[in-house]
Amino acid sequence: MIEASALCKRFGPPRGRWHGAAARSVQAVNGLGFVARDGAISGLLGANGAGKTTTLRMLAALIEPDAGRIAIDGIDAIREPRRALARIGVLSDARGLYPRLTARENIVYFGELQGMPREAAAARAEALGQWLSMQDLLERRAGGFSQGERMKTALARALVHDPHNLILDEPTNGLDVPSTRALREILRRLRAAGKCILFSSHVMQEVVQLCDHVVLVAAGRDVASGEVGALLARAGRSDFEDAFVELAYGS
Repeated sequence: MIEASALCKRFGPPRGRWHGAAARSVQAVNGLGFVARDGAISGLLGANGAGKTTTLRMLAALIEPDAGRIAIDGIDAIREPRRALARIGVLSDARGLYPRLTARENIVYFGELQGMPREAAAARAEALGQWLSMQDLLERRAGGFSQGERMKTALARALVHDPHNLILDEPTNGLDVPSTRALREILRRLRAAGKCILFSSHVMQEVVQLCDHVVLVAAGRDVASGEVGALLARAGRSDFEDAFVELAYGS
């Protein structure tokens, strides 16, 4: 389970220190909080610039929050980031593969970074290759991969240490329809296995089809949360896009 409460993050100089152009700063996240539960897919839904990616980066200990609390399976992720990170797999929008390494080498390398013996990481890479239907990719260098092939390899890398929690930032960006459908099916299988899955998106259809729980994010705040049906009822709308606009922006 992933818990966040009162998260805040500002980029730029502190208030009152400088004046003029140099004093410009951005409050990317402003008191955001939510709970992503086990055996469920939770989505952070918001427009570009709403604070979704910054939030996920704080959860993954890539940047430190200015305020707030993060708990991963009950572990304080700010005080004990290494323990918390051992419970998380992260799929970033950039994918971050090493292009000169094969898919297998990318997966095994990250397994070793997670403290796995090389033999165990290699066995896990083989198992993930079969589970994700990517056996034909394992011996190919990542530099020539399509977006769908990069996604599968990056996802296998995120899963190599069998984390209980999975964080995905805009996971379908750049994917074609078959690759998007394949990713959705993989996430449903992970949910059925009891994993806690949290992803960010600005695509309404994706959230409606996948999510058990949705957190609407605007201007760095969580403005509403709940099941899709409950959010539709709260907004008094039948279309989820209309409901999002109503709840996030009041119009």
